[in-house]
Amino acid sequence: MLPLIDLPQSAIDAIAASVPGGMSNIQDIYPLGALQQGILFHHLLDQDSDTYLIKQQFVFDGQARLARFMAALQTLIARHDIFRTGIIRDDLDQPVQVVLRQVELPVERIMLDPAAGAIALQLDARYDVRRYRMAIDNAPLLHAVIAEDTANGSWVLHLLLHHLICDHTTLELMAEEIRLLLAGQAGQLPIPVPFRDFIAQTTRKTAPEQARAFFSTMLGHIDEPTAPYGINNVYGTGEEIDEVHQQLDISLAERLRKQARAAQVSATSLWHLAWGLVLARICGRDEVVFGTVLFGRLHGGARAEQIMGQCINTLPLCISTAMGSVAHGLRETHARLSGLLQHEHASLAEAQRCSSVAPSTPLFASLLNYRYSQSADSVFAARPLDGIEVLHFDERTNYPLTLTVDDLGSGFGLMVQGGKATRPAVVCGYLVEAITALLDALENAPDQALQQLDILPAAERLQLLSSWNATTAAVNPIATIHQLFEAQVARAPERVAVVFGDKQLSYGDLERRANQLAHALQAQGVAPGARIALCMTRSQQLLVALLGILKAGCSYVPLDPTYPSERLTHMLTDAAPALLLTQTGLLDVAAHAVPALRLDTIDLSRFPPTSVQTGVSGQHAAYMIYTSGSTGRPKGVVVEHAAVVNFLGSMAKAPGITTDDVMLALTTLSFDIAGLELYLPLTVGARIVLSTAEHNADADLLALTIAKYDVTIMQATPSGWRLLLDGGWQGKPDLKALCGGEALPVELAQRMLQRTGELWNLYGPTETTIWSTCQQVLSITGQGATGIGRPIDNTQIYMLDAHGRLAPTGVAGELHIAGAGVARGYWQRPELTAERFVLDVHAAEHGARMYRTGDLARWLPDGRIDYLGRIDQQVKIRGHRIELGEIETMLMTVDGVREAVVVARSDAADQRLVAYIAIHADSAQPDTATLRTLLLQQLPDYMVPAHFVVLAQLPLTPNGKVDRKALPAPQFAALQAHIAPLSETERVLAAIWAEVLGVPRVGVHDDFFALGGHSLLATQAMSKVRNRLQVELPLRTLFDAPTIAALAIRIDATNPRQVERIAAISRSDAMPLSHAQQRLWFLDHLAPGNALYHIAFGLRLLGNLHADWLRQAFDAVIARHEVLRTRFVLQQGKPWQRIDATTVLDWRALDLTSLPTPEREDAATHAMQQLAAQPFALGQAPLLRVALIQLSKHEHLLAICLHHIIADGWSLSLLQTELASAYSACAHDRSPVLPALPIQYADFAHWQRQWLSGDVLARQL
Repeated sequence: MLPLIDLPQSAIDAIAASVPGGMSNIQDIYPLGALQQGILFHHLLDQDSDTYLIKQQFVFDGQARLARFMAALQTLIARHDIFRTGIIRDDLDQPVQVVLRQVELPVERIMLDPAAGAIALQLDARYDVRRYRMAIDNAPLLHAVIAEDTANGSWVLHLLLHHLICDHTTLELMAEEIRLLLAGQAGQLPIPVPFRDFIAQTTRKTAPEQARAFFSTMLGHIDEPTAPYGINNVYGTGEEIDEVHQQLDISLAERLRKQARAAQVSATSLWHLAWGLVLARICGRDEVVFGTVLFGRLHGGARAEQIMGQCINTLPLCISTAMGSVAHGLRETHARLSGLLQHEHASLAEAQRCSSVAPSTPLFASLLNYRYSQSADSVFAARPLDGIEVLHFDERTNYPLTLTVDDLGSGFGLMVQGGKATRPAVVCGYLVEAITALLDALENAPDQALQQLDILPAAERLQLLSSWNATTAAVNPIATIHQLFEAQVARAPERVAVVFGDKQLSYGDLERRANQLAHALQAQGVAPGARIALCMTRSQQLLVALLGILKAGCSYVPLDPTYPSERLTHMLTDAAPALLLTQTGLLDVAAHAVPALRLDTIDLSRFPPTSVQTGVSGQHAAYMIYTSGSTGRPKGVVVEHAAVVNFLGSMAKAPGITTDDVMLALTTLSFDIAGLELYLPLTVGARIVLSTAEHNADADLLALTIAKYDVTIMQATPSGWRLLLDGGWQGKPDLKALCGGEALPVELAQRMLQRTGELWNLYGPTETTIWSTCQQVLSITGQGATGIGRPIDNTQIYMLDAHGRLAPTGVAGELHIAGAGVARGYWQRPELTAERFVLDVHAAEHGARMYRTGDLARWLPDGRIDYLGRIDQQVKIRGHRIELGEIETMLMTVDGVREAVVVARSDAADQRLVAYIAIHADSAQPDTATLRTLLLQQLPDYMVPAHFVVLAQLPLTPNGKVDRKALPAPQFAALQAHIAPLSETERVLAAIWAEVLGVPRVGVHDDFFALGGHSLLATQAMSKVRNRLQVELPLRTLFDAPTIAALAIRIDATNPRQVERIAAISRSDAMPLSHAQQRLWFLDHLAPGNALYHIAFGLRLLGNLHADWLRQAFDAVIARHEVLRTRFVLQQGKPWQRIDATTVLDWRALDLTSLPTPEREDAATHAMQQLAAQPFALGQAPLLRVALIQLSKHEHLLAICLHHIIADGWSLSLLQTELASAYSACAHDRSPVLPALPIQYADFAHWQRQWLSGDVLARQL
């Protein structure tokens, strides 16, 4: 009975029990075909929708005609096995298709009100495949819904067929048989060919070894998926699906067929090559893989073309746009398609395994379906039937982007379908451009390189080059920075220009002193055009020095005195300045032979206060700033006055600045963005508040500075803003916040929007003068990083691919910057300058250049720029751009190091450098402290890796290169033996370090910096130390005492008596409340039932969830923590805490799966609000309640509400960690019991009451 499948009798019995009529109604059982297996996978993957349901609507002019049509459908079901087939999988090792002997067409008749809208649209909505599913185990997989349209005197049939049982050819055969039946020509119907014949034939024809060899040859080197616009997921619910139809111009169609004949290839080969060209551009790759739909009937046996069923198959095709000439590319595409046809029944899953893409990742995300059709519309519309109107036909796939080409004999119909993010209408335009370019080349230049063909329409090219780069602004007639300042001095010399501490300078005073310094520099023999190195600490004299240098006609080379002396020595040697302008105490920061002048020793009053006439123009250099270099030595970027003047003019308009503004200048002069803080205010008459390095590293001092001086504009890197916010800064509603230097995370932007008046995101490399794009952040959507906006005045932005072509809108490319801000180049590095500063082929100006940033970005459809990160190894750490190669070069100088690789890794909310080193076999392994010390002698602290990992051998790719993706993640563990903290101070410090550094545990001898700490994290840590231990220590203390043991000694020494350790107390007596608990109890006593002090939060849980295990996990956590079993009672007028031995958790389960999908989130939100609003009775434990809300089979919301009297923010993280641990134990058949705690919160409350008493309490208060 079952020649095509081997099933045990128990399986057959189970199948028989599951179908109507039992065994007597079963005609056959056989396995699924190749594509049927794939469709079943996607059907099971999404439990809320049914992507592969085909929808067809008809309108009948009368009930009698409808009845005849329905009878014809029933005849088809009786004639063809596939329409009596269901898919059974329950209790079976593999799914099977079961053919029944007798099946009735399910018909649902419903009544709809025409007043509610068109009947057809109402049916569409009610049986929308995004929310409606067909039960595939019940044959037939064809359903009919009928509604009368009383308003129009007609009947509407909504017919649903599942793709599991039909393909396009099947639909055409169905249409033809129905036409014959309605015409009374049943005698002309062909003899049915059972679908089992197709399954049998394709099973026999399959040659797995040959197919594996074919696909391995074609795909073996493919190691990443082909994802249009970076999208590699399926549709989901399909809410955002767009569908575009277009008829190819008949003249193009005729040319296409002519060229196909001339090249002796099929028309389908040309379309596949054109689609490959389109995908290559929208994926940003030279080689792409996409799925192609194969007819499936070529090797399907006798009369396979007459078989009704799912016969097609989808298999991958690889197209390389680097295949040489257009003619060769066409021949190669045809050859690959021909080879693919020999394996048309191979498994897609098996084909993907032949690639180097991870099996869990889709190999491709786009599909080409080339089919021979009678009509580009519904198959039923090809030959109209009397009295029947075909309204709508709809079929979809799970792929994010699908192209259907209907070969109509003479012309071609095109349909591009996909999510909105894949821009189907635009892609369809690209396709027409691609086919046109192919035909032009084949007709006129068949030897033209395939890669040279362009797919961008003229309108988009104009948009990318001109419309979005329309930044032309009038050139400022004032040519230099200091002349802009002088013009402002003339307008209002009495205004305050700069404030530093309790000192200030007016514009007139600053002008006079800068002029005097310019004369003094000339007296030193410094000529206009010379370079002057500037090494000074922050004070008002810094502004005098900068303007004095510029007024003398010179350019400055900033030197940060905190840099390692060797780095400063290199800068001085490389720059060869005529003079070093510095101050007492900084002469020996580097070894040099440069003449030095100490500004604090000059009597400026001896020099004239008038301007120096130098003849300097906008084309003269203003400054030279050194940035990280990939060769191991920093490189100097030379920036001209005109570039800065253009920048300042644009910034004055947006983000904008007025004479009433107060700008906080906190950036080191060696970071070029300091130019905005120091020069922009001076061009409009605003005030500069110059902060100290100490203030910049301390959140509290920085917040105090903002408030004290009523700062209205502040610029900082995201790391700097995070430091301020994490330090507890409450914000300033009139502050304009400028953020740049590294990507601005959405989470940080959201926090900043809540605490500032305006937020601007800025982007630009040193090589194009400070900032080149800007954007005001008005709201936050999505995840990742905030966009970088649009180009500033007289600046052009191009996104170019690896071949220098314009990247299409939405496609990533290397960001190139052209225009007024482009720097002169790298000092004494002509080869590097020529490599990075390239000819701007798009500029009207002859010889104009553009800078290759090495950054990856894309244009968004609205003309804004989306920054995506670095292309090469260059990264940004805490706002500093770093060439990883420079660090690697320094590591290679360490004795014993054989190889070194440095990468940037993200963990928690931070990005850190990790160094991987391999040592010589005869060398001792260097310790972290030694490596860090050696690098600090050569590099700034932000370039020193946070972690060092020693490997026996660095992993290599097949090409012999270091495989950076295979480098193991650091374990974030100290190199020394772990010694747990003992005293309470040590425990608190260990908790703080673990939180800040993102490490699982910390020992008392672990070094803060060896664990990954840096200056910004140090400030966070010390801020938490201050808050939790109520002790005031300078930030420097952590650098002097970088271990927990050492720092704990410093902390305890600040108190007149040693902090006592917390000890467990007896539970027999009444236990006091902690100070925080007593306050909360008092507030609740004043206003019972107030939900103000409830802590409510939700967790979205994805995947298979066992509710019983989760409940057991909660019980385990409650058993471990007494505070979760604690109630609060009033005895003799005082509150006390009582701990119950056991308690019953308030556990609620809510199933929302019966609701329509759009309503579930609203219902879940309402349930969570109710959970959070319900009052707690503090006298009843537990003060915790939980709701598990089911949204779908694989998605739940876990809502948790606790009273603040038993938990704080720190507790929530601990609760989640322990829940995960206990749940994991259940999942692995282990007991979820958690180890007992040595002390509990009640012990802490008792300790706090005992220790915080008398003079200690008075001091804290």
